[in-house]
Amino acid sequence: MPYFNRNDNMKNRSIQRRCAMFIFALLGMSSVMKIANAQSYPNKPITLVAPYSAGGDSDFSGRNLAAVATKYINQPLIVQNIVGASGTIGSQKVRTSPPDGYTLLIARGGSQAISPALDSKTPYKWNDFTFIAILDLNPVACVVKSDSKYKTMKELLAAIRAEPGKLNYASAGSGTTQHLAVEVALNASNLPSSAALMIPYKSGGEATTALLSNQVDFICNNLPTLAGQIKGGTVRALMVSTPERLKDFPDVPTGRDLGLLQFEEVMGWSGLYGPPGLPSEVVNKWVEVLKKVAQDPAWARGNETAGAIAAIRSPAETEVFARQQVELYEKLGNTLGLRK
Repeated sequence: MPYFNRNDNMKNRSIQRRCAMFIFALLGMSSVMKIANAQSYPNKPITLVAPYSAGGDSDFSGRNLAAVATKYINQPLIVQNIVGASGTIGSQKVRTSPPDGYTLLIARGGSQAISPALDSKTPYKWNDFTFIAILDLNPVACVVKSDSKYKTMKELLAAIRAEPGKLNYASAGSGTTQHLAVEVALNASNLPSSAALMIPYKSGGEATTALLSNQVDFICNNLPTLAGQIKGGTVRALMVSTPERLKDFPDVPTGRDLGLLQFEEVMGWSGLYGPPGLPSEVVNKWVEVLKKVAQDPAWARGNETAGAIAAIRSPAETEVFARQQVELYEKLGNTLGLRK
């Protein structure tokens, strides 16, 4: 019979109890530290990832937010452009970042709604993030260079109809707002996708540059990217996606004016997202900050100057809006045969 020492058994149990108490204490300390960190948030600079290149709409939205929100969040907001794959590389970077609130995403309709709705290879689902807010809405405008022979949208569409495949346009890639806007305009005019050739670039800003350098014939891009060129007279706006004409551009007809009602369904937007599992304390902090931002005249001026519509919404409203956007593009994708 093996030797059995009762004292050793009791000693082992005591050691096990102490280890268990130590582990529970560590877990408790970890929870307390997480709560404390969230409550003291932020205590260092915050990175805002813009998933498209400089000069595009995510870049504008991020910098407009950073310029105004810094004084309310009391930390520097640093805009970092991480580009590629129609905005999904930068979005994925944020999705896999620690959920501490120090790496946030300037979400875009293209990367957060269109890609998940149309492309099965998108590395995330539309709701694989923590929703914080919608920031602004961006009407889409179809434009040509000011010296173009096409003076109206009807003339442009007539030229496309007369010589299918001859005219081309720039986009920020397949499945982006710039691409889908043209697809919708063509479909509403009973023209096939092949009637105009798409040339992809890295961002809406680069797409605009392509037009200005005569690399393409026209573009349909978010208004914040184009507003300066329209006001400066370097490009001519042929149509906007708003239900009513814009007060800053009263001479530019809407899709409704031209009988292209479907074009109203195309609207760019920016939002503020975090990685999944972002603590509620961090989200609530941003809700408080964005309430102040929404009332700041500098925020209104920044959006007005760029042709964006300020539209800060709550986390719950943002989730509903994002879901509706995905459903819209799923429907459009099925109608236009764009899902892959």
